[in-house]
Amino acid sequence: MNMAELAEKWLAKAENDLLVSRHVLFHLKPRQIDISCYHSQQCGEKSLKAFLVAQGLDPPRTHDLVSLCQKCADVENGFLTLLDDCADLTIHSVTTRYPYEMETSPEDAEAALENADRVYQYVLRKIRLRDKA
Repeated sequence: MNMAELAEKWLAKAENDLLVSRHVLFHLKPRQIDISCYHSQQCGEKSLKAFLVAQGLDPPRTHDLVSLCQKCADVENGFLTLLDDCADLTIHSVTTRYPYEMETSPEDAEAALENADRVYQYVLRKIRLRDKA
């Protein structure tokens, strides 16, 4: 499998996480706040890794979206506009999966979903523009 195909597989996984995040937040009763936050974080992570793969780079094994975003910005400095979104998403990588002290609200989950969608859409545009070039 070439890098472009692998990047598309990463993007497909990211899109699935985005769909799950939206579904469990808005269409399940009771709303699954923590699960939505976790899948939003996963969408952001997989999106950024898709971009790195599309550039022929091996993505690091990390859940730190700020670090991943900075690696993407080394290639395309426009990623710097996503640093705040990435910082907000990173906190959901572990704290929403385990019984920690941090409580998440529906507003937190909605914000995480918006952040994830921005990261995903940005990466999608960058990869698709690159493919057309």
